[in-house]
Amino acid sequence: MAISRAYSSGAVEKRIRPVNIRDLARHLDVSIGTVSRALNGKSDVNAETRRRVLEAADALGYSPNQSGRSLRQGTTGMVALMLPTTRAMPLADTIFMQVLEGLRAFLGERSLDLMVLLCGPEENAYAYLRRVVARRIADGLIIADTQRIDPRIDFLLESRIPFVAFGRSTSGGSHPWIDLDFEYAAEFAIDRFVATGHRRVAVATTADEINYGYIFADAYRSALTWHGMPVDPDLVLPVENSEAGGYALGQRILAMADRPTAVVLVNGVMATGLYRLLVERGLEPGRDLSIISFLEERGLLLSPKVTCFRSDVPGLGARLGEALLAAMPAHAAHPEAPVIQELWPLQLVPGESDGKSVGETEP
Repeated sequence: MAISRAYSSGAVEKRIRPVNIRDLARHLDVSIGTVSRALNGKSDVNAETRRRVLEAADALGYSPNQSGRSLRQGTTGMVALMLPTTRAMPLADTIFMQVLEGLRAFLGERSLDLMVLLCGPEENAYAYLRRVVARRIADGLIIADTQRIDPRIDFLLESRIPFVAFGRSTSGGSHPWIDLDFEYAAEFAIDRFVATGHRRVAVATTADEINYGYIFADAYRSALTWHGMPVDPDLVLPVENSEAGGYALGQRILAMADRPTAVVLVNGVMATGLYRLLVERGLEPGRDLSIISFLEERGLLLSPKVTCFRSDVPGLGARLGEALLAAMPAHAAHPEAPVIQELWPLQLVPGESDGKSVGETEP
């Protein structure tokens, strides 16, 4: 039977009754088990067979009975990404939109759907997670904004729920996580500043318990010590992760009797607020205060162009998906493989905001 003719027949049949998995198997002349494994993204189905099954399912209008399948298999075909939201910084100003795109594409290729669960500032993240787990609305979870001590991780481990953390934590045992290489960014920034004559460098870190703020500040201190420079606790400046936080950072720096000549920002959105404060005071970023920012695409539009770090964020989203599926028995290609724990690489994007220290010469 020709494909075009079969699809035409399927279109007629679709109007009469829904196409089921038996129809797909009969049309493709393969077993029901093969069709099921291909639709569920199992690793023991070759790429060509999976392609044929997915194309036929789309053309014939196949739609699985999700509630029936969930009852039979104890699965939903859904993965949930739990994201915190704040009034201070819209979700669009974070890296999560690009993470979502990479994760969505990865899961879609494996016939899994992505659900985004937003946890607002008025909600207790731990209580919200417990409610989500109790409702069994997803087969696996991705948690973000990992705290230094994070009870969500301990709960998920005890509950034996497949999950991956976007960020490291001191909590929990062996569990999968993917994190940006904050140590590299902090150390590289300090090396760059020292090489251009700066001897008094501040760091803007987070004002909450998100673990990457601690990691970044610790790496900053280690880098200063390695260069034989004193660590001044007054130059470790916790601020809100927002434009307002960057503005407040500028106010604190300019109020210092012995100002730093440079600052490293742990969150790129701070750069916009810091730039605005400096311009209001008649100062120029890169000349009166040298700045190296973190990931922030909008920062590339600032003038002078901000020096910051770049990463393959959609690729990071896909890798989060891989780490999660590796922890899910129904999808793990190698069940005995080590738990995935990785630092995601960063690359400096040179700009014009990290000039030489005024009155200093390059060593």
